Amino acid sequence: MDILIGINKPRDITSQDAVTRVKRILKAKKAGHTGTLDPLATGLLIICINRATRLASYFSGLDKEYKAVMKLGETTDTQDAYGKIIDQSNTSNLDERRIEDTLKSFEGTSLQQPPMFSALKHKGQSLYTYARQGIEIERSHREITIHSIRLMNIELPRVTFKARCSKGTYIRTLCHDIGQKLNVGAHLLELERTAIGPFTLENSLTLEELQSVSEGEQADRGFYTMYEALSWMPEFKVKEPTVKAVMHGHPIQLGTLRPADDIKSSSGIKIVSPGGDLLAIGSYSPVKNEIKMDAVLA
Repeated sequence: MDILIGINKPRDITSQDAVTRVKRILKAKKAGHTGTLDPLATGLLIICINRATRLASYFSGLDKEYKAVMKLGETTDTQDAYGKIIDQSNTSNLDERRIEDTLKSFEGTSLQQPPMFSALKHKGQSLYTYARQGIEIERSHREITIHSIRLMNIELPRVTFKARCSKGTYIRTLCHDIGQKLNVGAHLLELERTAIGPFTLENSLTLEELQSVSEGEQADRGFYTMYEALSWMPEFKVKEPTVKAVMHGHPIQLGTLRPADDIKSSSGIKIVSPGGDLLAIGSYSPVKNEIKMDAVLA
């Protein structure tokens, strides 16, 4: 069973907790996720089973979509509802136009400083370890892109919005920064991940539904073969004499052949047999005009 599963992670468990439960339900030898959700967050978590764990890194660069509820007028030390309130402000002077304009001002590419309460490492330790000791570590700003941000509902002090963003975007930091720009402060109250690239929450399974499937109930969503899960990745089909070389990890020499632009620019290329079987994931090397094997799957 070398598959990927879209799981709807419940609140108040870690992503690793969800992986452990899936691994136990399916009696899998290996399991891993493609991108962490905080314990506060719910929603789509892609979990790789057995050999599919080798694909996890290829999903980290996909855009994400979130539905978020932020609370204006309160700033917390963790930037979310799990933290201690460190500042409060009156929100009665805010109106819908001002809030919506402020949200829209965050669209586009900008620099974001990761929060101290995060799993990012400093000298081998997670930043949250230092944060719990009251130690502030200098953090470099990282480039992020908010492709779109849409106001959904306002019931002050709560504001609900949906955002589609690039890899590495912290939605709780986005809420914090929105609060700062509105001069009232804010923190993340609720978060749901609704999409990862082409994968959607609607096509995911709860842990309870996965348990039912493991007991024999028919599944109509949530499961992907490795080939299906990489539908967004460009494909290179090899001829039969090349299959064995690929399975031994040898690069594909392209000679005078010039590959398509998507092959050249992609971080991963599906290497497929004449019969359509997924053999490996490769990457293009312009220096030698070859496709080298990064992960052999056959």
